[in-house]
Amino acid sequence: MLTERFDAALLFAAALHKSQTRKGGQIPYLSHLLAVAALVLEDGGSEDEAIAGLLHDSIEDQGSIYPGGRAALRDYIRDEFGVAVAHIVKECTDDEGFEKHSVIPSAEQRELWWERKRKYAKEIAHKTPPALRVTAADKVHNAESILDSHAAVGPKVWNRFRTKSRQDQIDVYRDLSAAITARNNGLGDNQRSALPKRLVRAVLLMEQLA
Repeated sequence: MLTERFDAALLFAAALHKSQTRKGGQIPYLSHLLAVAALVLEDGGSEDEAIAGLLHDSIEDQGSIYPGGRAALRDYIRDEFGVAVAHIVKECTDDEGFEKHSVIPSAEQRELWWERKRKYAKEIAHKTPPALRVTAADKVHNAESILDSHAAVGPKVWNRFRTKSRQDQIDVYRDLSAAITARNNGLGDNQRSALPKRLVRAVLLMEQLA
């Protein structure tokens, strides 16, 4: 059963991301966080994992504008929701040490973006089972959202992303899917998630897009 901790995390996530929308539209970003938490719970995840699902993008997306910066936000999450939640959120943050809003040339930006994605994919091999479940839920919802958006607007969907490249997105999701699947397969039966198989299906469908 979910407790008041989940309620508090939901209210905090809603306030933290209230001005943020999904890429390419006016859909509140909270919809993604709710979807990730729902996928986690449907996969058998704990309340800590569901709360981390609500907060998994908090540091990456809101840390720079939170009073006191990323360190203060990390401390708040740890103090309010516990060490386990804070650790999962940390494992889900993929941009530490990378500048995302640089004025450097686009070719160099693309290489930095790829470096960040490769580093994150490599680190999946060391994720804890709770963080792996939240990561898989995040990537499943993002991949399936791309498929839905492509059905609605066609190839224009790729312009929403940093490199504006269909192939870059497919390659990244293929790498992430492979890494998540490999890590999941190495877990015990009672720790394994069903979400990586769903991600594999979504990536296969992405590869078929024109």
